[in-house]
Amino acid sequence: MERLQKVIAGAGFTSRRKAEDLIREGRVTVNGEKATLGMQVDADVDIVEIDGRLLKKARRRTIVLYKPLHTVTTLYDPQGRQTVRDLITDIPERLHPVGRLDYMTRGVLLLTNDGELTEKLLHPRYGIEKEYEARVEGEPTDGIMRRLKTGIVLEDGWVKPKDVGYQGQTVRIVLTEGRKHIVRRLLAAVGLPVRELTRLRFATIELEGLKPGAWRDLTPKELGSLKQLTAMSQPRHKPSP
Repeated sequence: MERLQKVIAGAGFTSRRKAEDLIREGRVTVNGEKATLGMQVDADVDIVEIDGRLLKKARRRTIVLYKPLHTVTTLYDPQGRQTVRDLITDIPERLHPVGRLDYMTRGVLLLTNDGELTEKLLHPRYGIEKEYEARVEGEPTDGIMRRLKTGIVLEDGWVKPKDVGYQGQTVRIVLTEGRKHIVRRLLAAVGLPVRELTRLRFATIELEGLKPGAWRDLTPKELGSLKQLTAMSQPRHKPSP
């Protein structure tokens, strides 16, 4: 027996947090009765429906895509631009992106139908690393790197990279959180506007062997490393005032 929200997330329907919202909104039934948050179900026996549609168990699948430039990290774009879904049309499972890369950023993008894994990889408390390489305007210096490593206050709060470094006009930066355009805003704040941006790594997953627009399934070893990483990560607690 498992909690209902975990079963919904495990089927790849949505994240556990969104599943909890669906239950609260009365959109989920178990064996024909309205579900309650936290109830225990047997996914192999109980009939779970969402908005009247049967929840089907999906084969869990996670891939890494080398997202190219001029591609939207979504499954549908009303403006008709290329989406990441257009690059994986030969995959029968409905996969969703784990986080986002903006239109002009390329690099590692994970897609999965494992809602629980998605939630853990994206939640700030787990401190999952993302490594970026930026070609910048201006001249990086040791002093600028020290400023970045100490932390920068942006309009939406303080950001402290896990690690930074540079060679010539190429800056490497490791972050454990994701906010909209965070790398571009960080570097612009220290006078280094970004010309080109690539995500080299998400957690332990890198671009090795992939060309822009190509993808591959994660190996059992890679999946194991992600799950071990999220299992070992300790939630971060704010200090008492």
